[in-house]
Amino acid sequence: MARFNKALVFFVLFSILGFASLQVPFNKLAGSNVSFTLFDFFAPIAGVFLGPIFGIASVFTVLVTNNLIKEVPWTQGAIIRLFPTLFAVYYFATIQKGRGKWILLVPILAIIAFIAHPNGRHVPYYTLFWLIPLIAYRFRSNLWMKSLGATFTAHSVGGAAWIWVFNLPPAVWNSLIPVVISERLLFATGIAISYVVVKHILQYLASKKILPKLDMATP
Repeated sequence: MARFNKALVFFVLFSILGFASLQVPFNKLAGSNVSFTLFDFFAPIAGVFLGPIFGIASVFTVLVTNNLIKEVPWTQGAIIRLFPTLFAVYYFATIQKGRGKWILLVPILAIIAFIAHPNGRHVPYYTLFWLIPLIAYRFRSNLWMKSLGATFTAHSVGGAAWIWVFNLPPAVWNSLIPVVISERLLFATGIAISYVVVKHILQYLASKKILPKLDMATP
Protein backbone atom coordinates (compact mmCIF):
# COMPACT_ATOMS: atom_id res chain seq x y z
CA MET A 1 0.00 0.00 0.00
CA ALA A 2 2.83 2.37 0.90
CA ARG A 3 4.53 1.60 -2.42
CA PHE A 4 1.29 2.34 -4.30
CA ASN A 5 0.82 5.62 -2.42
CA LYS A 6 4.37 6.69 -3.27
CA ALA A 7 3.85 5.84 -6.93
CA LEU A 8 0.59 7.78 -6.93
CA VAL A 9 2.28 10.83 -5.37
CA PHE A 10 4.91 10.95 -8.09
CA PHE A 11 2.41 10.22 -10.84
CA VAL A 12 0.33 13.21 -9.75
CA LEU A 13 3.44 15.36 -9.26
CA PHE A 14 4.80 14.63 -12.72
CA SER A 15 1.39 15.11 -14.29
CA ILE A 16 1.05 18.55 -12.67
CA LEU A 17 4.58 19.55 -13.68
CA GLY A 18 3.93 18.22 -17.17
CA PHE A 19 0.72 20.18 -17.52
CA ALA A 20 2.46 23.36 -16.35
CA SER A 21 5.32 22.89 -18.83
CA LEU A 22 2.79 22.30 -21.60
CA GLN A 23 1.54 25.86 -21.14
CA VAL A 24 4.91 27.38 -22.07
CA PRO A 25 5.18 27.58 -25.90
CA PHE A 26 8.56 27.06 -27.47
CA ASN A 27 8.28 26.89 -31.24
CA LYS A 28 5.67 26.33 -33.95
CA LEU A 29 5.72 23.17 -36.04
CA ALA A 30 6.31 24.08 -39.66
CA GLY A 31 3.33 23.35 -41.89
CA SER A 32 0.82 23.34 -39.03
CA ASN A 33 -0.70 25.33 -36.18
CA VAL A 34 0.90 23.04 -33.58
CA SER A 35 3.42 24.58 -31.18
CA PHE A 36 6.20 22.82 -29.33
CA THR A 37 6.36 23.61 -25.63
CA LEU A 38 8.69 23.04 -22.67
CA PHE A 39 6.73 19.82 -22.23
CA ASP A 40 8.77 18.43 -25.13
CA PHE A 41 11.85 18.82 -22.91
CA PHE A 42 10.20 17.48 -19.79
CA ALA A 43 7.97 14.65 -21.02
CA PRO A 44 10.60 12.16 -22.27
CA ILE A 45 12.22 11.92 -18.83
CA ALA A 46 9.00 10.85 -17.06
CA GLY A 47 9.59 7.17 -17.71
CA VAL A 48 12.91 7.19 -15.86
CA PHE A 49 11.25 8.41 -12.68
CA LEU A 50 7.88 6.67 -12.93
CA GLY A 51 8.81 3.62 -14.98
CA PRO A 52 7.99 3.37 -18.69
CA ILE A 53 4.34 2.37 -18.31
CA PHE A 54 3.41 4.97 -15.70
CA GLY A 55 5.57 7.53 -17.49
CA ILE A 56 3.67 6.99 -20.71
CA ALA A 57 0.37 7.07 -18.82
CA SER A 58 1.30 10.37 -17.14
CA VAL A 59 2.33 12.01 -20.42
CA PHE A 60 -0.76 10.77 -22.23
CA THR A 61 -2.99 11.96 -19.37
CA VAL A 62 -1.43 15.42 -19.50
CA LEU A 63 -1.90 15.74 -23.26
CA VAL A 64 -5.50 14.56 -23.26
CA THR A 65 -6.41 16.68 -20.22
CA ASN A 66 -4.87 19.75 -21.83
CA ASN A 67 -6.91 19.22 -24.99
CA LEU A 68 -10.12 18.74 -23.00
CA ILE A 69 -9.59 21.79 -20.79
CA LYS A 70 -8.71 24.01 -23.73
CA GLU A 71 -11.45 22.45 -25.84
CA VAL A 72 -8.96 21.69 -28.59
CA PRO A 73 -10.78 20.30 -31.64
CA TRP A 74 -9.96 16.65 -32.19
CA THR A 75 -8.46 17.23 -35.61
CA GLN A 76 -6.10 14.83 -37.29
CA GLY A 77 -3.15 16.99 -36.23
CA ALA A 78 -4.30 17.07 -32.60
CA ILE A 79 -4.64 13.29 -32.50
CA ILE A 80 -1.22 12.73 -34.10
CA ARG A 81 0.30 15.10 -31.57
CA LEU A 82 -0.70 12.75 -28.72
CA PHE A 83 1.55 9.87 -29.69
CA PRO A 84 5.14 10.68 -30.80
CA THR A 85 6.30 11.76 -27.33
CA LEU A 86 5.06 8.48 -25.83
CA PHE A 87 7.69 6.64 -27.88
CA ALA A 88 10.35 9.07 -26.67
CA VAL A 89 9.33 8.33 -23.08
CA TYR A 90 9.78 4.60 -23.62
CA TYR A 91 13.09 5.02 -25.46
CA PHE A 92 14.56 7.25 -22.76
CA ALA A 93 13.36 5.01 -19.91
CA THR A 94 14.43 1.62 -21.22
CA ILE A 95 17.27 1.96 -23.71
CA GLN A 96 20.02 2.30 -21.10
CA LYS A 97 19.84 -1.33 -19.98
CA GLY A 98 18.92 -2.67 -23.39
CA ARG A 99 15.51 -3.76 -22.08
CA GLY A 100 13.54 -1.94 -24.73
CA LYS A 101 15.33 -2.94 -27.90
CA TRP A 102 12.01 -3.30 -29.70
CA ILE A 103 11.74 0.50 -29.66
CA LEU A 104 14.51 0.53 -32.28
CA LEU A 105 11.99 -0.95 -34.72
CA VAL A 106 9.92 2.22 -34.50
CA PRO A 107 12.26 4.50 -36.50
CA ILE A 108 12.90 1.67 -38.96
CA LEU A 109 9.17 1.25 -39.57
CA ALA A 110 8.83 5.04 -39.82
CA ILE A 111 11.47 5.10 -42.56
CA ILE A 112 9.62 2.41 -44.49
CA ALA A 113 6.27 4.18 -44.07
CA PHE A 114 7.70 7.56 -45.14
CA ILE A 115 9.38 6.21 -48.28
CA ALA A 116 6.26 4.24 -49.16
CA HIS A 117 4.39 7.53 -49.58
CA PRO A 118 4.58 9.00 -53.12
CA ASN A 119 5.93 12.31 -51.81
CA GLY A 120 8.32 10.59 -49.45
CA ARG A 121 9.94 8.71 -52.33
CA HIS A 122 11.17 12.07 -53.66
CA VAL A 123 12.97 12.90 -50.40
CA PRO A 124 14.22 9.56 -49.02
CA TYR A 125 17.28 11.26 -47.54
CA TYR A 126 14.98 12.99 -45.03
CA THR A 127 14.63 9.65 -43.25
CA LEU A 128 18.36 9.55 -42.50
CA PHE A 129 17.40 11.51 -39.38
CA TRP A 130 15.64 8.41 -38.12
CA LEU A 131 18.81 6.33 -38.11
CA ILE A 132 19.98 8.50 -35.21
CA PRO A 133 18.07 6.49 -32.55
CA LEU A 134 19.87 3.37 -33.79
CA ILE A 135 23.25 5.11 -33.64
CA ALA A 136 22.46 6.63 -30.24
CA TYR A 137 21.75 3.14 -28.90
CA ARG A 138 25.45 2.36 -29.30
CA PHE A 139 26.24 5.32 -27.02
CA ARG A 140 23.27 4.93 -24.68
CA SER A 141 25.40 5.38 -21.54
CA ASN A 142 25.81 9.02 -22.60
CA LEU A 143 22.87 11.08 -21.36
CA TRP A 144 22.88 13.52 -24.27
CA MET A 145 23.06 10.78 -26.89
CA LYS A 146 20.18 8.97 -25.23
CA SER A 147 18.23 12.22 -25.24
CA LEU A 148 19.03 12.66 -28.93
CA GLY A 149 17.82 9.14 -29.67
CA ALA A 150 14.61 9.78 -27.76
CA THR A 151 13.74 13.02 -29.53
CA PHE A 152 14.44 11.55 -32.98
CA THR A 153 12.33 8.51 -32.14
CA ALA A 154 9.44 10.89 -31.48
CA HIS A 155 10.32 12.78 -34.67
CA SER A 156 10.19 9.61 -36.74
CA VAL A 157 6.69 8.73 -35.53
CA GLY A 158 5.41 12.24 -36.13
CA GLY A 159 7.06 12.54 -39.54
CA ALA A 160 5.73 9.21 -40.83
CA ALA A 161 2.22 10.06 -39.66
CA TRP A 162 2.36 13.64 -40.93
CA ILE A 163 3.25 12.77 -44.52
CA TRP A 164 0.40 10.27 -44.84
CA VAL A 165 -2.23 12.46 -43.21
CA PHE A 166 -1.30 15.83 -44.70
CA ASN A 167 0.54 14.84 -47.91
CA LEU A 168 3.16 17.56 -47.48
CA PRO A 169 5.06 18.03 -50.77
CA PRO A 170 8.79 17.26 -51.13
CA ALA A 171 9.66 20.97 -51.10
CA VAL A 172 8.32 21.28 -47.55
CA TRP A 173 10.35 18.32 -46.30
CA ASN A 174 13.47 19.79 -47.92
CA SER A 175 12.85 23.11 -46.21
CA LEU A 176 12.46 21.35 -42.87
CA ILE A 177 15.92 19.75 -42.88
CA PRO A 178 17.85 22.68 -41.35
CA VAL A 179 14.95 23.33 -38.95
CA VAL A 180 14.98 19.72 -37.75
CA ILE A 181 18.74 19.77 -37.18
CA SER A 182 18.72 22.87 -34.99
CA GLU A 183 15.45 22.00 -33.30
CA ARG A 184 16.28 18.43 -32.34
CA LEU A 185 19.77 19.29 -31.14
CA LEU A 186 18.14 21.82 -28.85
CA PHE A 187 15.50 19.30 -27.78
CA ALA A 188 18.16 16.73 -26.89
CA THR A 189 19.99 19.31 -24.80
CA GLY A 190 16.74 20.36 -23.13
CA ILE A 191 15.82 16.76 -22.30
CA ALA A 192 19.26 16.07 -20.81
CA ILE A 193 19.19 19.26 -18.73
CA SER A 194 15.62 18.54 -17.58
CA TYR A 195 16.67 15.10 -16.37
CA VAL A 196 19.61 16.44 -14.37
CA VAL A 197 17.59 19.29 -12.85
CA VAL A 198 14.58 17.13 -11.90
CA LYS A 199 16.80 14.38 -10.51
CA HIS A 200 18.65 16.74 -8.20
CA ILE A 201 15.48 18.52 -7.10
CA LEU A 202 13.82 15.22 -6.20
CA GLN A 203 16.92 14.04 -4.36
CA TYR A 204 17.05 17.30 -2.42
CA LEU A 205 13.35 17.15 -1.50
CA ALA A 206 13.76 13.52 -0.45
CA SER A 207 16.73 14.44 1.77
CA LYS A 208 14.55 17.07 3.47
CA LYS A 209 11.76 14.50 3.94
CA ILE A 210 9.43 16.65 1.81
CA LEU A 211 8.98 13.84 -0.71
CA PRO A 212 9.59 10.10 -0.37
CA LYS A 213 12.74 8.74 -1.93
CA LEU A 214 12.13 7.69 -5.51
CA ASP A 215 13.82 4.66 -7.03
CA MET A 216 14.98 5.87 -10.43
CA ALA A 217 16.22 4.01 -13.45
CA THR A 218 19.83 4.64 -14.38
CA PRO A 219 20.02 7.47 -16.96
